[in-house]
Amino acid sequence: MASVQPSEVDIVIPTIRNLDFLEDWREFFEPYHLIIIQDGDPTRTITVPKGFEYELYNRNDIERILGNKAWCISFKDSACRCFGWLMSKKKYIYTIDDDCFVAKDPQGNRIDVMKQHLTNLTTPSTPFYFNTLYDPYREGADFVRGYPFSLREGVPTAVSHGLWMNIPDYDAPTQMVKPWERNTRYVDAVMTVPKGSLMPTCGMNLGFDREKVGAAMYFGLMGHGQPIGRYDDMWAGWCSKVICDHLNFGTKSGLPYLWHSKASNPFVNLKKEFKGIFWQEDIVAFFQKVELKATTAEECMLEIAEKVKVELAHLDPYFEKLALGMVTWIEAWRDQHGKTNAVENGAVAK
Repeated sequence: MASVQPSEVDIVIPTIRNLDFLEDWREFFEPYHLIIIQDGDPTRTITVPKGFEYELYNRNDIERILGNKAWCISFKDSACRCFGWLMSKKKYIYTIDDDCFVAKDPQGNRIDVMKQHLTNLTTPSTPFYFNTLYDPYREGADFVRGYPFSLREGVPTAVSHGLWMNIPDYDAPTQMVKPWERNTRYVDAVMTVPKGSLMPTCGMNLGFDREKVGAAMYFGLMGHGQPIGRYDDMWAGWCSKVICDHLNFGTKSGLPYLWHSKASNPFVNLKKEFKGIFWQEDIVAFFQKVELKATTAEECMLEIAEKVKVELAHLDPYFEKLALGMVTWIEAWRDQHGKTNAVENGAVAK
């Protein structure tokens, strides 16, 4: 595992409130630089506990920096967090919601999510052949009998998807039929999501390699003025997963856990999700068969955008706007980071 310095990582937090929750994370987050994206009313003053190094952006900043491209960043939705990817110059990004706190493992130890995410991201993934002992690179594990030696080197990991104790990340219908259900099971495992398999991605505990797949982590148009919500992280997850599969990068899911403290209103969620519940059947089928030719995450996103416009617009005109939003996002990405050259052997060359 490569050693990662705090100077190589940004923590991105979308919020509409004072960030008192950071006190619980101080021992783990204080060494890192924070990028805070203030959603909603830009005239409101948000307080951040002393001792944290941070920069804060509100909607006025987004419009000032991006100009006529600002519309591709969602408003009044946590999808605004992806503006933080544009502002970051670090190799790794971790993003968390402000209703999440430090969880404890079965021995009562407070979990350092940063340490585990960075371990996940700096050890290889095994997307081509499933290891039944889960992550073979963890201490105390290895490749099991029958695992081809030719595949044991693995591929670079680009995405680390963490999980949650207490409030599970359910959709509105499941929330309604299981209002009191809580996740109390701590599964001590990290798994590579196999190549060709999609997954639901949750943005409340997510780490990724910005240089490899940051451009693919576009949290699609949601919130104010849009016909759908709560699918922003799903969209980023679908795009990034098919791009990782195409570019031979890995996606891991499992550890680390955090404590998700608050369940959102299922009736409000249902209103946001309603169309998406129907659309997702077609969207998933679309991503299951999408084929890409490009050699960078940026170019792959442009390929996907073109296919979205052709193959999903029959569902709703929204998808034409979403496709244009993806193109605009890549233009904004290149404005901030320049254009990425071709991928060479699973690594991004610039």
